[in-house]
Amino acid sequence: MPATKDRASRSRAASRPFTLWREVLAAYAAPALTAGTAALVTGQRDLAVAACTSIAGTSAVVAFLVGIWLRHGGQPRRWTTTMPRAALSAALVIIAAGAAAVLGWATAQWLPAHTPVPTTPWLERLRIDLPVSAALATTIVTLRWRSTTTASPA
Repeated sequence: MPATKDRASRSRAASRPFTLWREVLAAYAAPALTAGTAALVTGQRDLAVAACTSIAGTSAVVAFLVGIWLRHGGQPRRWTTTMPRAALSAALVIIAAGAAAVLGWATAQWLPAHTPVPTTPWLERLRIDLPVSAALATTIVTLRWRSTTTASPA
């Protein structure tokens, strides 16, 4: 019986199209709500602001960029459909989180040194917020995209 149930859930997932605007909306709403709730419960005002800006915003931007790249104009790259889901997700997470970490570090260092913006706690948060948000958004979008695509015949 479990094999039948597994096949049915796979066919249902494959019948739902990958809709980028829904993925981006979910990528924004989920971290904004969870981090916002945590901010309300713990009383951290800076976390409440970050929930709607650097955390959720990064997730939405990364979900959009990864989704666009995966769709590749409606024609996915062959290796992205044949590579194991976990390996594809891990590779893209390393790239996205690495790029976000470099961006967060550079922003936290560069802005205070080259502009009148002082070093503030929200700038320091970018070093953590950006890579974590990018990793989560990339993982979710990649796995959801792969569940809607089928491997093209060789």
